[in-house]
Amino acid sequence: MSENEDETKVITTEDGTEAVIGGVLDAKVTKEYDDSEIQVLDGLEAVRKRPGMYIASTSSKGLHHLVWEIVDNGIDEAMAGYATTVTVTIDKDNVVKVEDDGRGMPVGKNAKTGKSTIETIFTVLHAGGKFGGGAYKISGGLHGVGASVVNALSSWMEVKVFHEGKIYFIRFENGGHAKEPLKEIGDCDPKKHGSVITFKADPTIFQETTVYDHDTIRDRLRQLAFLNKGIRLVFHDERMEEGKGDHTFLFEGGLKEYVAYLNKSRTVVHPDIIYAEGYESDIQVEVAMQYNDGYNPAVYTFCNNINTVEGGTHEEGFRSALGRIINKYARDNGYLKDKDDNLTADDCREGITAVISVKHPDPQYEGQTKTKLGNSEVRKIVSDIFGSQLERFLMENPDQAKAIMEKATVASQARMAAKKARELTRRKSALEVSSLPGKLADCSSKDASICEIYIVEGDSAGGSAKQGRDSHFQAILPLRGKILNVEKARQARAFENNEIRSMITAFGCGILDEIDTSKLRYNKIVIMTDADVDGAHIRILLLTFFYRYMRQIIDEGHVYIAQPPLYKVQKGNAVKYAYTEEMMTKVRAEMGDRLAIQRYKGLGEMNPEQLWETTMDPVNRTLIRVSLDDAEKADEYFSIFMGDEVEPRKDYIIKNANFAELDI
Repeated sequence: MSENEDETKVITTEDGTEAVIGGVLDAKVTKEYDDSEIQVLDGLEAVRKRPGMYIASTSSKGLHHLVWEIVDNGIDEAMAGYATTVTVTIDKDNVVKVEDDGRGMPVGKNAKTGKSTIETIFTVLHAGGKFGGGAYKISGGLHGVGASVVNALSSWMEVKVFHEGKIYFIRFENGGHAKEPLKEIGDCDPKKHGSVITFKADPTIFQETTVYDHDTIRDRLRQLAFLNKGIRLVFHDERMEEGKGDHTFLFEGGLKEYVAYLNKSRTVVHPDIIYAEGYESDIQVEVAMQYNDGYNPAVYTFCNNINTVEGGTHEEGFRSALGRIINKYARDNGYLKDKDDNLTADDCREGITAVISVKHPDPQYEGQTKTKLGNSEVRKIVSDIFGSQLERFLMENPDQAKAIMEKATVASQARMAAKKARELTRRKSALEVSSLPGKLADCSSKDASICEIYIVEGDSAGGSAKQGRDSHFQAILPLRGKILNVEKARQARAFENNEIRSMITAFGCGILDEIDTSKLRYNKIVIMTDADVDGAHIRILLLTFFYRYMRQIIDEGHVYIAQPPLYKVQKGNAVKYAYTEEMMTKVRAEMGDRLAIQRYKGLGEMNPEQLWETTMDPVNRTLIRVSLDDAEKADEYFSIFMGDEVEPRKDYIIKNANFAELDI
């Protein structure tokens, strides 16, 4: 996503009140605050007024959230044992249809609203079968707002229900209002049951885009199929060539197949996937894990199919059992010589790929975003179930247990070496200028909220950047050559790398488990490399380091990629810059013939004034903010592109060769 700098504008409304756009203004309030100022929004009007409160945003992410809400209802039917298949279809006009073969929604009249139950479900917030615990023991969406919110944010929605040999239909328009009451429209096979929901996202709400991304929907449906073994998820994308948009996902192995999928581009340490499953106090626990020869753990946690990206008590229970059982086995079998020796949690997690899924009748999440599970009882339940079955696996598979123990003990030895090297990266004091790297051209401001640091390659580009910058808030850190590929190296080597140490010291926020972004010295970390193959390689090396060692700065939106121009086009005294080939074509058409065209191969070819004007000036520049919408996909790509395995990388290149833009 491109970011343009904030621009504050003050406007005067018809009643003389000043208002501010894009900034903060202490404006004089001219209207009285009394009873007449209190607005009450009826029905779904509140959703349309503040959609971000219900679906987080009206960007592409929010658009896809509409699909997840309806699909989750079908999954809930399947988890309750009443459905086997959920089918998602997207037509050429980006109309979404979600069909399940569940029981079909109740078609009678709701006593409280006086309307049909179906109309109530789709027009009243917090109306559904997920509150009393009778209709659904386990549900991904417990707020009961999913169906009604999707209706509110759609231009139109149609609901068709197959129930006891009859077909029922209702259509909603104009912000979720029923065009007419639910009606019976025909007969069907008495054995046919389920629901079909069709909707068109409202372009006045989703102004950024109403086009669904094929890969995003495909990957989420695949994930849901992994998390719910035995349930079939079908996807038909009618916008694609015949056959290319059709996918069916059904995994009888569930999480075991999920881990195998996640590890497909890695070399595994032991052949069998360790799997644990159990029930306690109506809580279902599933864990699957397998070690690979990498150095970074990949642990994904879910509660009721919701990806709890911040972990929670289920992950804590897993980590507790993993450390307890691995240490016990290592001590009992002579891998730890001293009874006081212990493998740390990080030793036990190095190179692990694990998926933890719990199904809970009453999940409690920390915060409104459902990203961290808070139920305290889950910790012990997961620890007991997983711990007992991990211990059994190690006892029954001594050869595989040996490979796991060797992996953990080597990790322990490497950790001790890394600890010594890591000490070198710690700044002595924020006040000691000598602790900052000598090649850093720091900015004069100490206000981290406005400061930014440019990571540039080489002395030539570094020199131009230092001369062209605004030294009040812009710092420059030149790198010498390519940094270490941390995907292929242990921590000790990373901490010994001079370029990596310089970045860690300059940023000031620490790394890995010690990271504290409140101490980050710059609000923006901008990667500014040449627009060639070497520049792209340096960029991916830096992103790999940030992702593996400082992921929080990406999660919080501090990492950016600069966009230097590809061409300088001059005709007489008129000068324009083109940042893409498409833009270059447009500039040619605008400026006519006899143009002086300069193709920039490197930042060092620009003088300081040009670099400032095109790439560093907040008024004119374009920055791409680096984000992680899908950690699982990001982890897979980093492993493919930067890992030791050649075949997955080769396969990817062959598959995507047609999309490459070659500068020959």
